[in-house]
Amino acid sequence: MAALGEWHCEKRPFAKNESFARDNENVQERGCLSIIVLGASGDLAKKKTFPALFNLYRQGFLQSNEVYIFGYARTKISDDELRDRIRGYLPHGKDGTEDVSNFLQLIKYVSGSYDDPEGFKALDKAISEHEISKQSMEGSSRRLFYLALPPSVYPQVCKMIKNYSMNKSDLGGWTRIVVEKPFGRDLASAEELSSQIGELFEEPQIYRIDHYLGKELVQNLVILVIFSSSLVFGTSFCKSLLYLSGTATTSLTFRLCFREDFGTEGRGGYFDQYGIIRDIIQNHLLQVLCLVAMEKPVSLKPEHIRDEKVKVLQSVLPIKDEEVVLGQYEGYKDDPTVPDNSNTPTFATAILHIHNERWEGVPFILKAGKALNSRKAEIRVQFKDVPGDIFKCQKQGRNEFVIRLQPSEAIYMKLTVKQPGLEMSTAHSELDLSYRQRYQGVVIPEAYERLILDTIKGDQQHFVRRDELKAAWEIFTPLLHRIDNGELKSLPYKPGSRGPAEADQLLERAGYVQTHGYVWIPPTLS
Repeated sequence: MAALGEWHCEKRPFAKNESFARDNENVQERGCLSIIVLGASGDLAKKKTFPALFNLYRQGFLQSNEVYIFGYARTKISDDELRDRIRGYLPHGKDGTEDVSNFLQLIKYVSGSYDDPEGFKALDKAISEHEISKQSMEGSSRRLFYLALPPSVYPQVCKMIKNYSMNKSDLGGWTRIVVEKPFGRDLASAEELSSQIGELFEEPQIYRIDHYLGKELVQNLVILVIFSSSLVFGTSFCKSLLYLSGTATTSLTFRLCFREDFGTEGRGGYFDQYGIIRDIIQNHLLQVLCLVAMEKPVSLKPEHIRDEKVKVLQSVLPIKDEEVVLGQYEGYKDDPTVPDNSNTPTFATAILHIHNERWEGVPFILKAGKALNSRKAEIRVQFKDVPGDIFKCQKQGRNEFVIRLQPSEAIYMKLTVKQPGLEMSTAHSELDLSYRQRYQGVVIPEAYERLILDTIKGDQQHFVRRDELKAAWEIFTPLLHRIDNGELKSLPYKPGSRGPAEADQLLERAGYVQTHGYVWIPPTLS
């Protein structure tokens, strides 16, 4: 068995024409690499996928003598027209103009429908010509298909890829597909989608991307949990503090929060089909909860980590209606694409309970909303009050361990300390690891960069496995159906507020205490 300090992936049986990540992630596969972006003319491709590929190219992870990038969409444009559309979204600074030009020359465009065999035959021909031109290279032929498309077309696109555009090299290699969320609307639709794709591709070929799993601080959770043992394992940071005070994990409250200070911004019609629970809570926040609450895995192999995440999801108790507050900001239905009678929540707070030995009695509060009073995403572990407060400082708020995911990435501990001066008075301060200050000059990669690179390496640790997806939908599907049927109503709240007042009341009943008068300010660079 591998030691925990070894970052590597589990060996798995090879499917036909498929090779997987090597035991040592530093051993890079060589050979021709074709990256195909389906939906190349859309916003996701222009704003996220192509900029991520450019940054990987600029950092040397994509070699110009190995890689070629193909865009595929229905729009009838030329290679140069696609390059011009992408150019403005590529971050290059003062000295990067040559890098941009060289990168854009790697891009070729093929036009075709998503259900048209002729279009995918033309795509396969273009890829094969690139592979033939690289035949003198050592290594295998690799094809990565990135579906920057609506999930409704996934089955037909995957069928076209399977029938007409797979890697056919005699030298081995692989074909992999990346699919974006949402993965269905509920358990039944997610399972149907998984079955349709699963009939065409093996699970190790399928990369269900949740970009939150590529964020720097979310990635750091694995390090905190396993290497530093700072959250829940072994002689952990939190447990050590609890033991010192003679308490148990029931003295904790976990709050996972996602806030945006803007509304749907012209995407009301699309958002109304899903709502904040499907859009944020069922995937992003639930994934973070798994990493916080999972037990120590056997190793860092992707399957061992994903096994522990599934165990967490399977231990979550059914959500009670009285532990949910829904909201919809005033003005949401002014969007002409939103139905006048829409009950779709733009805000939700839900309390989850994990029924296992470690987390029995600990509330996990998941909160997400649009058009609120701030923009941030964070994990907040709140310690309950110590009995017998001789300093009379409970009104100032509780001690908290905070992981700020965005913006201004940071990890800090909010503590009650003595106020400097002659009097014995208390104040809140923090022990602070702010990334911008501590890692000056270090560029934090975008989530999509990291996840695309993981896909090329064959590392599925930060992607959602099919049984994990099923377990996540099993938690939220009953609640979502009650909302869709009108059994739970969204309460109105004013844009720029904290959301419905009932949500704060719910948090108070769960034992969470809001801190008033304290605001964490990111340290400034000296």
